Amino acid sequence: MTLSPDSRREAIAPLTLRSLSELESYLLRERFRGYDPYDTLMSPLFRLPVLRSSKVVRFSAQQLGKRLPVNLRPLLRVPKGYNPVTLGLVIEGSAYLAHVQPERASLLEERVRDCIDELKRLSSSGYSGTCWGYDFHWEARFGRLPPFLPTIVATGILCNALFVAYRLLGIKEAFELCESAARFVLNDVSRTDYADGTFCWGYFPGDRQQVLNATMKGARLCAQVYSVTKDASCRDAAQRTTQFVASRQREDGSWPYAVVDPRSWADNFHTAYVLDAFDEYERRRSAAGSTTAPASSRTIACRRTIR
Repeated sequence: MTLSPDSRREAIAPLTLRSLSELESYLLRERFRGYDPYDTLMSPLFRLPVLRSSKVVRFSAQQLGKRLPVNLRPLLRVPKGYNPVTLGLVIEGSAYLAHVQPERASLLEERVRDCIDELKRLSSSGYSGTCWGYDFHWEARFGRLPPFLPTIVATGILCNALFVAYRLLGIKEAFELCESAARFVLNDVSRTDYADGTFCWGYFPGDRQQVLNATMKGARLCAQVYSVTKDASCRDAAQRTTQFVASRQREDGSWPYAVVDPRSWADNFHTAYVLDAFDEYERRRSAAGSTTAPASSRTIACRRTIR
């Protein structure tokens, strides 16, 4: 027997709600703390002279920690981290739950506000605006990132969550953090400019990598802020870097992880990050009544990717 779409939804809904409840209980029990695939370098072992300085050792250990089928972190005394991005995802999920579970809206909004307070405490200082990084050491191919060095990715993910909280729950403080973070992206994150007027943001201040999903997270944030403030600098930056990424899409619909370096591989979830950011960029552009950005960018991107 083939179920109708409505029947399938009715059958799946209880399972979905139960899974969400179990996940929520787990997160609260762990106080939003846990392991990350890349957190192996938080082990005290990597404070030792050779282990704290060798890029090869550190990068290899990080990859092993990510890929091993068993979790060695307790043995290596890696603590469960308190990652700002986790709090952002809790904010986003709680805002959506409050929207569909009005009987719990007050409790969920209180949780969102508590997480916002924590994000303010965990933000990185010394920059033009509010920004965030991961809570662990990260040995990347093109740099070494200490805990809480702000990145456009962490900041972009968090601000997307904060914008959802502003849009669905009307929390003005959430948008104020987004507006502040846009100043970090516009003023502190390095750019690689091209002759056609487009550009690509780097991954963090002083960085010149051209990672496509990362620069799109900056475009999404600027478009979200522009949709409320009509700040032309946000609009223009979002337009220019979006055009840069749109022009790098491959014929099969995918995007490479990065350009002008060896990481030219494509995968499903980084391409999905790009598409998600294109979608939100277009929504915010349309909501603001802007006609200056390339209207076909989202349509072309989606059509190529799903064909």
